[in-house]
Amino acid sequence: MKRTFIIAEAGVNHNGSVNMAKIMIDEATKFGADAIKFQSFKAEKLVSKHAAKAEYQKNTTIKGESQFQMIKKLELNVHAHKELFDYCNKKGITFLSSPFDLESIDLLNDLELGIFKIPSGEIINLPYLEKIGKLNKKVILSTGMSDLGEIEDALKILINNGTKRNNITVLQCNTEYPTPYEDVNLHGMITIKHAFNVKIGFSDHTPGIEISIAAVALGAELIEKHFTLDKKMDGPDHKASIEPEEFGCMIKAIRNVEKALGNGIKKPSPSETKNIPIVRKSIVAINSIKKGELFTIENIGIKRPGNGVSPMKWYEVIGRKANEDFEVDELINL
Repeated sequence: MKRTFIIAEAGVNHNGSVNMAKIMIDEATKFGADAIKFQSFKAEKLVSKHAAKAEYQKNTTIKGESQFQMIKKLELNVHAHKELFDYCNKKGITFLSSPFDLESIDLLNDLELGIFKIPSGEIINLPYLEKIGKLNKKVILSTGMSDLGEIEDALKILINNGTKRNNITVLQCNTEYPTPYEDVNLHGMITIKHAFNVKIGFSDHTPGIEISIAAVALGAELIEKHFTLDKKMDGPDHKASIEPEEFGCMIKAIRNVEKALGNGIKKPSPSETKNIPIVRKSIVAINSIKKGELFTIENIGIKRPGNGVSPMKWYEVIGRKANEDFEVDELINL
């Protein structure tokens, strides 16, 4: 049974508070996430001071505020990164963070992260991709807003710079928050797998939990889902995230789906073997039959239980002589 790697995407939902981030780590650990992921950036290196917000950000943050002003409040400094990294180790959950600039790549590499998550917006950032590729780490690549050609280009850059293909997981993703169901395109995940021979997963920005569960059923090996302590908090991503209890329900459902997917070998399961003699049928006498009498469609039939001669041997039985007397409903034996 493959075990899906589940990431609680904290992102910037800590609102710039290390204490809140630690509570998020506690909750993600409590409900069974494999990892919790934050975002690493310097606002000055990520966005110009005049850049507009995305439409969903305008609806969830202070009006009149620039994108720069919004994200500046959400930065985590070097000390905060180290503190949260150590806290995750203490709690037994993997610390992850998406770097949004070259300096942040160095920060995370200095923490000795084994996995680097590339956010969708950086899939066309050549110097960025080269720098991560040279680290030869495990890479998770989100593909929101991209087409197959752009994914192919990004993979070539990563691989040509030293990252092994089998260390890359590519996520189907849509960057609208929340994502309309009709725009999810889960089958795109399968297209990516077949096109590039890579591990696949899903970064989920839809409302609710059912699409992540469906992604696992389709073969996702990794799920990333936005996670918040309270959807009503101020901040760009809280509204499109799920709260701890719902996150726990999603993980439980995914683990159940993993069990249900099985190994693909079609045979009776251990739990149902005991039902074979109860539910299947055998050839039985439907009238009294004397020894030496021929079995015919008038004196034999098919009924439960299933621990006698199989009905698949019907034509082997018809026309044979009974080797003993049989009463009505008695199992025929040969």
